Amino acid sequence: MAWRALVIEVDAAAADALSDALLAHGAASATVEDALAGTPDEQPVFDEPNAGSAGAWARARIRALVAADADVDEVLAAAASDAGLGAAPRFAVEEVGDTDWVRASQAQFAPIRISERLWIVPSWHAAPDPGALNIRLDPGLAFGTGSHPTTRLCLRWLEQHVVRPDSSVLDYGCGSGILAIAALKLGARAAVGVDVDPAAVATARENAARNEVAARFVGSDVALAHPADLVVANILANPLIVLAPVLAAHCRPGGRIALAGILAPQADAVAAAYAQWFAMAHFAADDGWVCLEGVRR
Repeated sequence: MAWRALVIEVDAAAADALSDALLAHGAASATVEDALAGTPDEQPVFDEPNAGSAGAWARARIRALVAADADVDEVLAAAASDAGLGAAPRFAVEEVGDTDWVRASQAQFAPIRISERLWIVPSWHAAPDPGALNIRLDPGLAFGTGSHPTTRLCLRWLEQHVVRPDSSVLDYGCGSGILAIAALKLGARAAVGVDVDPAAVATARENAARNEVAARFVGSDVALAHPADLVVANILANPLIVLAPVLAAHCRPGGRIALAGILAPQADAVAAAYAQWFAMAHFAADDGWVCLEGVRR
């Protein structure tokens, strides 16, 4: 498969949110680095200075791998909107050779320990702890491999709250399906994943089959029959705010919700958007990202 790399320079404070949004809109990978890092001969893609002091970034460079036939303007505009940037930043495009990038990058992905009993294990690795709950998941075109802090936060929340064998779980914005799959492995009765991206839905179904769990994955246009006991949404702050009435309607009275993809400065705004329906609280934080939780009134 042929690929192109988008090279984008943004304020460092916006880099994580934009890279996550790029993944959510189909990028196969997105890496963030100091815009002026590298050898003395290397120059920034754009001629804007990095005004930060030593040891701090003012500008960051994102390299996002997208399919050669992707509409890069559309992908970047949608990602910038989700990340709260408004207009899409300037970017350059680098042609990438026809290489098997999954195989080339396998060495970068090792098993990830989420907790004492929960691991994320790529298919080419043996499970470090065969007696643990091992989720078999490979990096791919859908977000959610367990490596990002927001995914880890949601997995830890599910581990604490999937305590009844009759629990039903809704994973809204399911990406790879990792959260719905984990919920079933943790003992939930049923788990449904929803995503706007048909490619993510297809990937999630493949991952559920690989893990031998009966999670159901559907597009966002499919009506859901019943509200869930537990709702988890790992997206980004702006979409979460917009989705507040929808997610509230999908959580039963007395049920619980977990919201992630939220940078610490965004947490109050997201909590306020849900306060009409939920008693909101802070669950945990990881590397500048926050997971909020709430109980449905």
